[in-house]
Amino acid sequence: MAKGKKGKRRRRASFSILNALEAAIYGEILMRGTTGSGIISFFTGEGDIGIGPGETIGAVTTYSQPVGIGEISLTDLMQEPSLALATISSNFKSNLLPMSLAAFTTSISFRIGRRMLRRPLASVNRNLVKPVLGAGIRL
Repeated sequence: MAKGKKGKRRRRASFSILNALEAAIYGEILMRGTTGSGIISFFTGEGDIGIGPGETIGAVTTYSQPVGIGEISLTDLMQEPSLALATISSNFKSNLLPMSLAAFTTSISFRIGRRMLRRPLASVNRNLVKPVLGAGIRL
């Protein structure tokens, strides 16, 4: 006789504060490497990107280097999309190795930290987080 299908394994959907923190750190690494500013600065930063004033020699105008490309914000992306995207891609290429190293270090740190602090975290979840915030949230 054929073996019957097993029912779907159900898991309680819960929000993990540590997983959210780890994801925020990965986002911060990526944003700092590509835009030069953090997640919050990207959304709240001012739009200061553009081409600097050039010199006019006779009838020929020369353009200088771009200005305001140190930190790219959402406003910069809306004002000068081509210049902002070129800066982001340039930053990505130049910061790929440091971003990879930071992400790898973050991953290892969280993995080791969770393993070492398994019992204290379980105790905090059981005795503090669950009674105060409910079963849907864990540390």
